[in-house]
Amino acid sequence: MSLARQVLAVNDDLPIRTNTPVHSGKVRSVYWLTPEDSQRLIAQKGYDVAPDAPLAIMVISDRISAFDCIWHAEGDMQGVPGKGAALNAISNYWFRLFKSKGLADSHILDIPHPLVWIVQKARPVMVEAICRQYITGSMWRAYSKGERNFCGIQLPEGLAKDQALPELLITPSTKGILKGIPGVPEADDVNITRQDLEHNFKAFGFSAKSDIAAYETLLKQGFGVISDALKRNDQIFVDTKFEFGYVTDSNGQEKLIYMDEVGTPDSSRIWDAKAYGEGKIVENSKEGFRQFLLNHFPDPDILLNKDRMPEREALARDNALPLDALMDISRTYTGIAEKITGQPVALSDNPKAEIVQVLQDQFGLID
Repeated sequence: MSLARQVLAVNDDLPIRTNTPVHSGKVRSVYWLTPEDSQRLIAQKGYDVAPDAPLAIMVISDRISAFDCIWHAEGDMQGVPGKGAALNAISNYWFRLFKSKGLADSHILDIPHPLVWIVQKARPVMVEAICRQYITGSMWRAYSKGERNFCGIQLPEGLAKDQALPELLITPSTKGILKGIPGVPEADDVNITRQDLEHNFKAFGFSAKSDIAAYETLLKQGFGVISDALKRNDQIFVDTKFEFGYVTDSNGQEKLIYMDEVGTPDSSRIWDAKAYGEGKIVENSKEGFRQFLLNHFPDPDILLNKDRMPEREALARDNALPLDALMDISRTYTGIAEKITGQPVALSDNPKAEIVQVLQDQFGLID
């Protein structure tokens, strides 16, 4: 069995019964179930959701996205072996830990396969909530050029690259292009302040102004839970992105929940604590792959400059990376997943066939 065949690169062509187009993102594809199938599963499985809640099958791929492009390698390697299963396993572990500690629920209702979630539809908060414990990455690049105000927070002079920040910072940005909000440019991923959120809470998708404080609490609690657990594995939780949304439970109660993935090497930076203590940065996240790309191509500005997006897309499309680059990140993903969960990440011999089988046998969702 070739390794390339064990990679799930295309995940939007499964014969899952749906009456709407499949939504395919950079890494996950979402199949919205028919109202009949959603209601049948809610009744059969006893999910704690409104009886008419729309449900979806979310299938994660092994594709690797960086700098808003999908990358591939020699030998027809269209993704990273074990990446999807590792990301799901890590998120599943943190979501369970959050629930056991009395934090919020997530959108996940069932996990029928290592690459699959059954989720309920949430009304998203249009904010990417970023928490930072160290100054690195884009924040350091801006700071080193003289910027001191980040999302309305004034940073002190004299900070050094990769050092711990005086406190955990929340630096939100827009999720998607939001229109008609005073002072907020109509572009994706624009930094915003807490004042922006308070003055326009409905435009950002919050039900009430008081929910801004609730979301900040969930951010800090979630960051703390993951950070403490990683510390026990000699890892540093550097920064991360959370996403939130609203759902209605079986009693008709609206609640704020965690969405998407949490605490993964895709959405976070994780450093090896022992190496950091020795003055070195060893990445246990996708940041290592980003750094590889910046070093691999002669003109890294193409990857960093949003105005050069057509060149960047051509770079990703026309260049098969060395196979070692994807195998290195495979070891990073599966290694950190095994550290966090205590379980090995198993590669599927035929992931599509396995997914189809389980969705038909246990859920009756295959046409």
